[in-house]
This record gives sequence, C-alpha cells and structure tokens, in this order.
Amino acid sequence: MVNLVALQKPLLQGLMKMAGVKPYTVEIEPGTVMNFWVPKETLKKPKKGEKPEIISKPNKPVVVLIHGFAAEGIVTWQFQVGALSKKYSVYVPDLLFFGGSTTDKPDRSPTLQAECVSTGLRKLGVDTCTVVGFSYGGMVAFKMAELYPELVRVMVVSGSILAMTCSVSEETMKRLGFESSSELLLPSTVKGLKALLSVAAHKKLYFPDRLHKDYLEVMFTNRKERAELLEALVIDTKDPNIPKFPQRIHLLWGENDQIFKQELAHNMKEQVGANATFEGIKKAGHLVHLERPCVYNRYLKRFLASLNKVGAQN
Repeated sequence: MVNLVALQKPLLQGLMKMAGVKPYTVEIEPGTVMNFWVPKETLKKPKKGEKPEIISKPNKPVVVLIHGFAAEGIVTWQFQVGALSKKYSVYVPDLLFFGGSTTDKPDRSPTLQAECVSTGLRKLGVDTCTVVGFSYGGMVAFKMAELYPELVRVMVVSGSILAMTCSVSEETMKRLGFESSSELLLPSTVKGLKALLSVAAHKKLYFPDRLHKDYLEVMFTNRKERAELLEALVIDTKDPNIPKFPQRIHLLWGENDQIFKQELAHNMKEQVGANATFEGIKKAGHLVHLERPCVYNRYLKRFLASLNKVGAQN
C-alpha cells in the first residue's frame, strides 16, 4: 500500500524549489554530512549526472530555520520558507539523524549539532545570520549563539528553553503524563503519535489513523540515534549556567504551549537580560508556526524588518 506521507514529500520538495530553495549536502568532515536547503541563486545548475555546487555567497540577509524533534527541516518550516525568501536568503538545515544528515561520531549533544550547522553555514558562504529555532532546534540555536557570536547575530526562539535540566525534564513529563521524553517525542504507535499531537497543538487535530501510521513510518527513522539525542539533551544540574548573550533574542511563543509554558519563556527573558523581547500568539500551542502560520509569519517578518531599520540607523 502506498505511504501517503511519502507520496506528499516530492510535492513539498517541489513547492520548496518554487519558493527559491534547493537541497545541498555539505560534508562537515569525513564521516559527517549535513543536508541543507539553500537559496537556489547560490548554486550552479548542474549538468545531467553532476552534483550541484556552491558558486556564490548569499546576496540578502540570511535567516536560518532550525527544526524541532518530530520532523525534518522543510516539513517543520513549510509555511515560513516562501514567506521569507523574497527578502531573505533562507537556509534550512536537517539536523544530524534527520533528513539524510548523519555522522559516525558517538557524540549526540546539542553542541555537536550546533558545531555542524555552523560549519556547514560557513562552507556555504554564510558570514552572519539570524537563527530561528523551534523546540529542540531552539536549544541548538542557543548553543550556536553561545559558541559562535560572530556568526549568529540575532535569534528568534519558539517553544524552547536554554537547556533541558533534569528538574525541568521530570516536571514537564510528569505534568504531561509521560514517563520519559522518548515516550513523548519518539512515539511508535498511532496512539502515541496522537498523544504527542494532543499536547503539541492547541486545537484538536483530526487525521485518519492511516495518515498517522504513514507519518510514523516516514518521519520517525533513526530511532536509536534519536533516542540518544534525547538522552544527551538532559543535563544533570538544577540551574544551568546562563551565558551572556550579546545577540538580540526574540521569544515568539504560542500562548497555549503546554510543553514549554509561557511562564518558562518569561523566566527565560529575565535570565537572558535586556537584549531579550517576548511576543505571544493567541490560540496557538507548541506548534505555533504550523497552527497559526500567517500570524507567526507576520510577527516574525515584523521583527526581522525592525533589525534592518536599526541597522540603517547605525
């Protein structure tokens, strides 16, 4: 029987190409490759049988969209790429063990993800960028900003935290009714996927069981490695060290987020300091960019436009 989700992937990839981005695989180092969707104008059109190659740096301000744990890059950001690509050079990486990105290293930390994305961006000719991170991708984005402040000038974070401590992980799983983050984020049954969607979305989403089953088969691959990513995400300390971020950080949140509640975002804003701002989007949960994409895009573009005004004044 045909997998309906697999059938839709070429359609989504075609829409992304129409929006101005194409896939390109970067060798980070021997044994580690990362897939990126990159602005098509930076690629040389390959002859038949040849691979594309990078021929130019981006010619517009760069926005990097980093996905969460339940889907790869263009599935997560399918409603944002086209909305941004006219005014910005949009890059969408697939983190390690998502969308064809792999490594033979045993390290599964967010730090490795941040290093690989940053190295990949530099190899693609990106000097500075704004990073937009969702959920797990937000934690990777925070690590990128900490390690590479000359690369990451601005951050937008949705549904994420600085670091997943044992206390936050245990409290969150207990409140949501799950034994572990793997049980929540790596469902193996239709029932488990429905449970994930019920806590991630504000409004109840209805899909037939067939579609849930197909999604599990296509999107939840590399289960062993992803379980290791979740295990490496949790740090054994009550209060993580808060880096002094020089970047502007904008927290763009679904007001009904049940996984990382709005209170966590406000606390994080206070921890990060004067460079942080917060905006909430009503009637949206953890999947705010998918539930209310038009509102999310409007808020995001307004914030990005404000950066250009500040830059012009300076």
